[in-house]
Amino acid sequence: MKLNIANIRNTISTAGLKVTPQRVAVLEAIYKLGNHPTADKIQEYIRGEHSNIATGTIYNVLETLTEKGIIKKVLTDKDVMRYDGITESHHHLYCRKTEKIKDYQDTELDEIIRNYFKKKRIPNFEVDEIKIQINGKFKK
Repeated sequence: MKLNIANIRNTISTAGLKVTPQRVAVLEAIYKLGNHPTADKIQEYIRGEHSNIATGTIYNVLETLTEKGIIKKVLTDKDVMRYDGITESHHHLYCRKTEKIKDYQDTELDEIIRNYFKKKRIPNFEVDEIKIQINGKFKK
């Protein structure tokens, strides 16, 4: 998605939400910061770029955007909640040393997993999304 305020406003309204300055600011921060920011990083960005939005408001907006499927939550090994502006199917490579998260797409891996579950025929279960976090360390 090309990052501009009009696109951000459209994303919010398309999800059936009222477009507010707070929602625009939070979503803009997530897109501009990249690398799956924490709520604290989002708050730092907003306070540097926009008016002073209350911490509680930022958390409420993050919950609302998550509930509407505009963003996704990513929980790290250290139980730190981070936010992802990419909602299309993808996986994460998580560096335990730097805590960096890199998006990773692999349709072949997805297909292998889907086929595995088709063969296993787990009663009363259907795969609708595959998301994997692969932990390791990035080399320099």
